[in-house]
Amino acid sequence: MSLDPTSRARFNLERAAVMLLDDTPMGMSILVQIVTGLGAKTLYRCTTVEQAQEVATNYELDLAIVDGLAPSGQGYDFVRWMRTEAKEPNCYTPVLITTAHTPASDVARARDCGGHIIIKKPIAPKVMLERILWVAKEGRPFLFSGGYVGPDRRFRNDGPPDGVGRRREDLSAEAAAQAEAESSDVRRAS
Repeated sequence: MSLDPTSRARFNLERAAVMLLDDTPMGMSILVQIVTGLGAKTLYRCTTVEQAQEVATNYELDLAIVDGLAPSGQGYDFVRWMRTEAKEPNCYTPVLITTAHTPASDVARARDCGGHIIIKKPIAPKVMLERILWVAKEGRPFLFSGGYVGPDRRFRNDGPPDGVGRRREDLSAEAAAQAEAESSDVRRAS
């Protein structure tokens, strides 16, 4: 999803309660600047999983942004706790997971703990806004299956944008189909 610079649509987190979990002062400062720049006024800043659990227990949240590796890799465990132990409506809160390292194992871990999406650091405000809008727009259903609780992990594959192929083979197939159509038109005309 990409933002259209000509769009006149407005987006504001002014009424949203946003919880931030990051154990580094620099990471927290960047997250605070980004979400306050998007209009958020109600922020819960947590540097430990215990603080985050207390916030999730006592306040209704609209969005959680969690560093997966903070503190000591427990961010993923917090998201799993939030999905399984937190009371409604917080167990359904959209969770964006941030991390500086995105090997396939961490991406799978973020997906499997119940996070909506993973965002690689350094985070640009535009990227954060795009991901928040994507999560809000997509509205994936929640699943309760075996050891997993969270948003549906399957993504729909709609094919290439606007039905236009992007690969060389797609262009070759399209050219062959067009040539076949033209030759059949010529045969009909004669």
